[in-house]
Amino acid sequence: MIEISNVSKWYGTSFQVLKDCTTSVAKGEVVVVCGPSGSGKSTLIKCVNALEPFQQGDITIDGIKVNDPKTDLPKLRSRVGMVFQHFELFPHLKIIDNLCLAQQKVLGRKHDEAVTRGMALLDRVGLKAHAEKFPAQLSGGQQQRVAIARALAMNPIAMLFDEPTSALDPEMISEVLDVMVQLAREGMTMMVVTHEMGFARKVAQRVVFMDRGEIVEDASTEDFFGKPRSDRAQNFLSKILSH
Repeated sequence: MIEISNVSKWYGTSFQVLKDCTTSVAKGEVVVVCGPSGSGKSTLIKCVNALEPFQQGDITIDGIKVNDPKTDLPKLRSRVGMVFQHFELFPHLKIIDNLCLAQQKVLGRKHDEAVTRGMALLDRVGLKAHAEKFPAQLSGGQQQRVAIARALAMNPIAMLFDEPTSALDPEMISEVLDVMVQLAREGMTMMVVTHEMGFARKVAQRVVFMDRGEIVEDASTEDFFGKPRSDRAQNFLSKILSH
């Protein structure tokens, strides 16, 4: 579903943020991307739907080359859901209107159809009762669940998550992860940048570990947690799993 091949990216002429990154995500697979801060995780996932340009290599989504100048990027992005660290909801729109806007503008759905789809998804993430509220009236965890529902409203073929829980209070993290776990169980193709190693262990089929712009390890979840090959990954795991 997602093919990343020899991708390199520079900021300016001297700072290389991604170095020859190659990995893939099969249909229905959940891949977690982890690593220390500044390792290039978020940059890589933003390159997948061309929110960040890259200078070398290729990225293909469902057979469509992201970095081909002829590719209709808005159309491609409408098929790839993206959930950010900060919820990126429109503060002046009610929750249901946040879910309907792109359905109507991008997919051309009629308003009633968009509302029906939006309400069904709000029900799915446990927020149907909040449809008429504004984002500021919801907690961080609730807003992130709305952001996930908004992405799902576009019927995506894959979902990208860029540290979806890192801006949340600890008690709100589980409510967001629960929604993501359910999505994974339903077979959604997912690429998730996260520090939540419990989620990675429970849900991911593979873990991609990055450091200094490079993919250091790309292994099955069992192998990554059981016997990481690189010293860098071993050191990373020893620090975050020791508490």
